[in-house]
Amino acid sequence: MAIRWGRLQPTIWAAVILLATVTAAGAEGGKTAKPSEFILLAQIALLIVVGRGLGELMQRVRQPSVIGELLGGLLLGPSLFGWLWPSAQAAIFPPSAEQRALLDGIAHFGILLLLLLTGMETDLKLVRKVGRAATTISIAGIAVPFVCGFTLGEFLPQSLLPHPEARLIAALFLGTALSISSVKIVAVVVREMSFMRRNVGQIIVASAIIDDTIGWIIIAMIFSLASRGTLDLVSVAQALFGTLAFLAISFTIGRRLVFRLIRWANDNLVSSAAVITVILLLMSVMAMITHLIGVHTVLGAFIAGVLVGESPILTRQIDERLRGLISSLFMPVFFGLAGLSADLTVLKDPSLLLLTAALILIASIGKFGGAFAGGALGGLTRQESYALASGMNARGSTEVIIATIGLSMGVLSQTMFSMIVTMAILTTMAMPPMLRAALAKLPLGKDEEERLAREEYEQRGFVANLERLLLAVDESANAKFAAHLAGLLAGGRGLPITVLHVGAEAKLAEKKRSEEQSHESAVINAAKASAEADADGGGNVDVITRAPEKAVAEAIAEEARKGFDLLVVGMARVEDRDGGFDRRIDEMTSGFDGPLAIAAARGVHLEEPTENARKILVPVSGSNVSRRGAEVAIALARLSSEPLQVVYVSTTRDKGARRGSPSMSLAREEAILKDIAATASRYDVNVATTLRANTAPEVAILQEIASSRADLVVLGVDRIQGDTLNFGSVAAAVLGKSKASVLLVSDGEVRPKT
Repeated sequence: MAIRWGRLQPTIWAAVILLATVTAAGAEGGKTAKPSEFILLAQIALLIVVGRGLGELMQRVRQPSVIGELLGGLLLGPSLFGWLWPSAQAAIFPPSAEQRALLDGIAHFGILLLLLLTGMETDLKLVRKVGRAATTISIAGIAVPFVCGFTLGEFLPQSLLPHPEARLIAALFLGTALSISSVKIVAVVVREMSFMRRNVGQIIVASAIIDDTIGWIIIAMIFSLASRGTLDLVSVAQALFGTLAFLAISFTIGRRLVFRLIRWANDNLVSSAAVITVILLLMSVMAMITHLIGVHTVLGAFIAGVLVGESPILTRQIDERLRGLISSLFMPVFFGLAGLSADLTVLKDPSLLLLTAALILIASIGKFGGAFAGGALGGLTRQESYALASGMNARGSTEVIIATIGLSMGVLSQTMFSMIVTMAILTTMAMPPMLRAALAKLPLGKDEEERLAREEYEQRGFVANLERLLLAVDESANAKFAAHLAGLLAGGRGLPITVLHVGAEAKLAEKKRSEEQSHESAVINAAKASAEADADGGGNVDVITRAPEKAVAEAIAEEARKGFDLLVVGMARVEDRDGGFDRRIDEMTSGFDGPLAIAAARGVHLEEPTENARKILVPVSGSNVSRRGAEVAIALARLSSEPLQVVYVSTTRDKGARRGSPSMSLAREEAILKDIAATASRYDVNVATTLRANTAPEVAILQEIASSRADLVVLGVDRIQGDTLNFGSVAAAVLGKSKASVLLVSDGEVRPKT
């Protein structure tokens, strides 16, 4: 069989690079006994090349990439490379403590970054949603394997313990290593299988999150115990209460402090990656705090990640930037170093091989049995409990981190470390096929199907992906009406809002108002009402007020650079005498390229701007902008007792065709109305539909406003290219003639004139 040259090229190049590195490392190592920067760079380069290469291979065979990174370290360590070519392995990875310390420093910082990222992926809402079942599962899933591991540790031969007199601590470490699941591995596999949002997938991930959190607290306690050498109840109690106090402060004061620091860095610092810098400082400070109270630094990094992930702004951008650095550099170095530290050649001893097999068997049976029992106690079916137990058996990165800590503290011997790493690799590799087989057999219930359809829709939606709102207002009643609408949009998900008071008269008027009458109060009150109506509980809305001294357009442009998803405008004068928008609105929107929402209060909303609309009308035509308007209308209609009025109108382009063929089939139009009604039903919003396909759109909308007695019409509009703000003739006609309040919503794209 012919061998293709192209397929051999990567292997040949890898061999050439390895030989060149060995030669250069040997020459460099012979120059001086001091730590070498060249050798450090060579070590990092090899760990990245081999680890990332094997990680790519693992992903292609549907395994987590971390397995490849661990295998990369094993191949470069004494298990293979050192066994085949000891002198070359010693040249690249010399045994000197000074040289090892350089790589250890990078790897230890990598641990903190990895725990930061894991914390950012932790969804506390998910934990709260399935908290009872997940907590039961997690406790049972930890207790059973912990007892098994602790018992095994008590009966281990003394030759496997670095300090036989400290058997208790070694047994505690072994029990912990066998009991904790890897939330990162579990989350990655469940996400890759598209089961993250399934009910059982949520419980698996939530249980792993609780597992991980309890595990790090246990490790913190054991670390405190190990550092003192004896079971000092006072010291353990001090570390326990210190940890609890740290967690309590972090999730109360710390949550708001972290959000405000991220927001301040984003809004005020002009240097590149300022937010990333602040996050790394937060991680370092919290890691140092946990060290000072007597627990391991990894707990501080993990909690810092949770708080950063809870921040409602810039989470996607932060996650993407950090993930690339961690995945490409720190993960292959850390897990590669863990593999380097493991020597699987010790398993050639039949007794140690048998003991390792027993360790893997005890770990798997203990974790599987504990999680299965916890699932039954938590009210899951047998199929769900089996899937859960299959997913929770993955150890992966968490066990390697725990074992690395134990090895660095002198609690675990090199042989025990190698055995635990072997267990972590094998249980993690066995998890994906077992979980796939278990989840594939689970039926999809009606409620679950409806929830998944809603979440799939939200991934493509507009309102569900808003992260931050900018509200530009003056002193008018219309401004307060706009503030009320912005609060309704923000309250369901706790979005932060910046209120920009435009014009000197707006600043003076706002100062004279009482706190109860302010625009900020309108935002907060509306947000609270919206949060109460939201099925997921919403959240508190953080409001910041700014009164810029510079020109309106410049002030808006400056704010826009900070990252806002929607500009809501509320001004006393919306239109000019010629039927276009007022000059001040033109100026304000000229510096904002994103989506716009312009409010015009009419009727009851001029007298009571903060009164919820009783009946909301939204015209739809099947276009993207009309769907965006429908999304906003649905979000606002959750607080209305009346059904949402949805009217299908023809677009300007097809109204002539409709007039010329009135008998044409209306199947498309009816399908669009049904689609909007189905979307509204996902949010428990009732809908009444009307079809006005054979009438000019502006006439149809005005007729429907009158016949339905709507007090708010939400209209999705196109932004037309030109020197002034222009949403087209239909929007101009509705804005000029409607007796109901109007909210115009554009998607931010500027379309050419037709």
